[in-house]
Amino acid sequence: MEVLINTNLDTINWKDISELFQLVNWGTRDPKDIEKAFKKSAVTCFIKDKDVIVGFGRTVDDGQYYALLVDVVVHPKYQSKGIGTQIVNALKNRLKGYNFITLTAAPNKEGFYEKIGWKKQTSAYIFPKDDKQFKEHCES
Repeated sequence: MEVLINTNLDTINWKDISELFQLVNWGTRDPKDIEKAFKKSAVTCFIKDKDVIVGFGRTVDDGQYYALLVDVVVHPKYQSKGIGTQIVNALKNRLKGYNFITLTAAPNKEGFYEKIGWKKQTSAYIFPKDDKQFKEHCES
């Protein structure tokens, strides 16, 4: 497996990335919108098996104090092989010195992050965009 940090994003096939989002049930995302989002990200990480991207993640941050890990995705056939841990650690290691490094776990993936040392916050909040997001991410 090859780990690519801040690779040339012009070489990425964004249609493939869109398909990976669908494979993990994160809905349909337009490849052009995904490309725009990744190009605005501070750190990007892609994991390749030969020439095929099987996982990725990125950060959104202010360059100094606050960083957020987002879009940590691993192809279902490659899950439980340490790839998600590789992505999270590669991103986290690029954020040394930040006051806050946070993430929002996908529904039912909390255990993965806890297993690799992340702690649940007591005071994190979300302004849900719709009922689905409320049901998936909010306490009753």
